[in-house]
Amino acid sequence: MTWRKRIFDLFFASLLVIILGPVIAVLCIYILIKQGRPLFYVAERMKTPDQSFGLWKFRTMTVVDTDAGVSGGDKTARITPIGAKLRSKRLDEFPQLWNILKGDLSFVGPRPPLREYVDRFPQTYKDVLKSRPGVTGLATIRFHKHEDMLLARCETAAQTDDIYTRICVPRKARLDLIYQRNQSTCYDFDLVFQTIGNLFRRKNKR
Repeated sequence: MTWRKRIFDLFFASLLVIILGPVIAVLCIYILIKQGRPLFYVAERMKTPDQSFGLWKFRTMTVVDTDAGVSGGDKTARITPIGAKLRSKRLDEFPQLWNILKGDLSFVGPRPPLREYVDRFPQTYKDVLKSRPGVTGLATIRFHKHEDMLLARCETAAQTDDIYTRICVPRKARLDLIYQRNQSTCYDFDLVFQTIGNLFRRKNKR
């Protein structure tokens, strides 16, 4: 990560913590009342091919003893009513401001992968994770909606894994590498504003 990108992340993450602090506090109280503990879900994700970190999100699913792989249609029944609302507006990702401040994430970059997929596709993620993972990015903007649609059709964990590894991993990697070749502060601003625009368009359709 370049020093310009790190300054960009620190400045805007700090600004958003100040602006969104009251909103995050209200969300915490609301989730606690409506859904109970735990408030947060901390998942292992990879920052580099051999370095992991804990990705923070508001909890949107019921707690189970074992949880592996990406979320597909096989996990839909576990999404709570509050969790569905948070996911629809990506409010569950507000706690990732903490990850940005710590340096685990950037605002813009490839979404951080699970360890199991980094282990299974080492060359792919060796290239992709030359960029610091991000909250949003080119692959998120261009492919996230289609990925959700594909995975939502899956009825078993095996089907979810097959679709994700066969279709989603290579397509997202291609987009992540396009971003990597063209990364700049201006491009990051553009992708952030596209993400915000998509969220408002999604809200207006409801």
